[in-house]
Amino acid sequence: MPEMEPDTGVSVSRYEFWPAWFFYTPVVMQSLWHGVKYRNFALPLIANPSIALSGMVGESKHDILSLAGSEAKKWISPFVTLTRTDMPESMQLNDALLAMQEEGIDFPIVAKPDMGCRGVGVQLLDSEAGVLEYIYTFPLGARYLLQEKAPYDAEAGVFYIRYPGEKKGRVTSITLKYTPFVVGDGTSTLAQLIKNDPRAGQLSHLYLPRHRDKLDWVLTEGCQFRLAFAGSHSRGCIFRNGNKYITEQLAERLDHIFDDLPGFHFGRLDVKFHDIKSLMKGEKLTILEINGASSEAAHIWDRNTPLKDIFSTLLVQYRTLYEIGDLQRKAGHKTPSLWALYKAWRAEKALIEHYPATD
Repeated sequence: MPEMEPDTGVSVSRYEFWPAWFFYTPVVMQSLWHGVKYRNFALPLIANPSIALSGMVGESKHDILSLAGSEAKKWISPFVTLTRTDMPESMQLNDALLAMQEEGIDFPIVAKPDMGCRGVGVQLLDSEAGVLEYIYTFPLGARYLLQEKAPYDAEAGVFYIRYPGEKKGRVTSITLKYTPFVVGDGTSTLAQLIKNDPRAGQLSHLYLPRHRDKLDWVLTEGCQFRLAFAGSHSRGCIFRNGNKYITEQLAERLDHIFDDLPGFHFGRLDVKFHDIKSLMKGEKLTILEINGASSEAAHIWDRNTPLKDIFSTLLVQYRTLYEIGDLQRKAGHKTPSLWALYKAWRAEKALIEHYPATD
């Protein structure tokens, strides 16, 4: 088993599921000030110039990961990208299996929408039947990824920032992600275990609908049942502050990777890793996704994070976005219109409503 600091707590952060507007109102106010200061409100949209709208909204996972050169690609979990068409599902399944074979990808795999965030539409699939069902439930005309399931179990969100023109970047946040589970006692149903668990009971609105076909199961004593797979706190994943594990070696590894993935300066990497010592050394890790301008330093959702630290972290992030955007403007990059941002947000929002259920 991977050596990772155990999650001994069961409580939910008191702020974890508060409405986003509460946390982002100060960010909006600060952004208005910076928009006036820099005479351009759209500077964050060019912080990562090789990513559409800098990864603020509507970005393509495929397009971002495909920026990787041969060296950076070694650190990214293999994937294939397909589009849901009106062809018979059986033919689309054959195309998917052929694409997987060409990339050397075998089951189990992780299926995810090409466009989307917060773990929406992510499923763990272990058979051809699972892929067929995923294709059947996916919206027509939308793209999806089939990605090799990482060989490591431990997962983290690593926030990385490198200012344009600098040879070295820095890791500003590490968030350790823990899969929530309940343990059977031989008599209680899954529904009872969820409701009676100190943490899961507070999030039963997430877990009960997800496992509605299994709620009457009685788990044998000691049997663990995983409640969520997707590594998003909005889906019930547990986040813990791992900033004490930030090292220069990890930053150097990411410098090496992003030397071969142009145009990325600000965002969070979702990674799987063997153990915490390997992560600190920048070894035995694989990148699942690269998230851009709208990503959070997710350690703020640790149950022990004070409210003032949540606000200060978010404000520093968006101040940094304006600083990087201003440097990119001086380098000749043109800002898109805020109308383009709004249209991308509307398109993504409309698409997400039709994605398959999340594991």
